[in-house]
Amino acid sequence: MTADSEDSLQRDGWSGIVRQIRARTPARLLAGRVGAAYRTNTQIELREAHAAARDAVRAELGLERLGSDFIQRYGLFEVWTQANSKDEYLLQPNLGRTFSTEARSQLLKRCTQRNDLQIVIGDGLSVTAVYTQVPELLPTLCEGAKACGWSLGQPFVIRHCRVGILNEIGELLKPAVAILLIGERPGLATAESLSAYMAYHPQRGQTDADRNLISNIHVRGVEPKEAVARILDLAMQMIKTKCSGTQLRAETPALGT
Repeated sequence: MTADSEDSLQRDGWSGIVRQIRARTPARLLAGRVGAAYRTNTQIELREAHAAARDAVRAELGLERLGSDFIQRYGLFEVWTQANSKDEYLLQPNLGRTFSTEARSQLLKRCTQRNDLQIVIGDGLSVTAVYTQVPELLPTLCEGAKACGWSLGQPFVIRHCRVGILNEIGELLKPAVAILLIGERPGLATAESLSAYMAYHPQRGQTDADRNLISNIHVRGVEPKEAVARILDLAMQMIKTKCSGTQLRAETPALGT
């Protein structure tokens, strides 16, 4: 869109429609151009978003960033997978799906088994998402689970974590439903998006087909309050039907309701 075409939009009353479209999506629609290139401001925004995405992936999780009061309130502690560094984690995904020997020992010592829900926080591919979403989401989720009368396992944090760690959690702690709050792969729209992966009685050999997912948890996606409602609803369905993944028909509200 050139300067002349924007002037035309203003004259024809289209600028308001363009603003409404942009307000409904973080996608860079109708951003305008100069010749065949983006405008300078758009180029700068793209570079900024790309830098934020790279930082979100490469950053190391620091549990203290969640705040000492928050950590103490939930008794949070940190364990590692078999990936000893961020480079290993990125280059060898399988290492992020298995606990280290020390982590296994800590979990068996500090966590109870066979709870209705086991909530776990993983850094995944966006530490930024963990810092941004977890402090709001975890308290509401724990309160909602208790209101349902469910027993809750001790929450903990996993560094260098992949989704497949759910199977290990199931083998070690044997919860009815395991919930992994994990940073999503960031894009140019946001680096703050969190996912909630869930599985009923996760165990060795299970795949994504055995899990359910609520993704895009962030301010312009699924807001934390709505995400908690969906997570609790899914957990209730899993406990009731004794299954998860493709075997479970999730009852989600229709669009526009």
